[in-house]
Amino acid sequence: MDANGNRLADGDTVTLIKDLKVKGAPKDLKQGTRVKNIRIVEGDHNIDCKIDGFGAMKLKSEFVKKI
Repeated sequence: MDANGNRLADGDTVTLIKDLKVKGAPKDLKQGTRVKNIRIVEGDHNIDCKIDGFGAMKLKSEFVKKI
């Protein structure tokens, strides 16, 4: 489920709802960043994705909303 309660599925496109600090990265991920083709996984961080300019990431679904 995203921040608004919408069910997420593999291949969905989502948007970040707040700025996120990234360990070891020179800059933060900004609110409004679009993330395409997500993959749902089990665990604490439940979204695997690739973000342009950052590479592979793991995100928590509470910080995204479905487009």
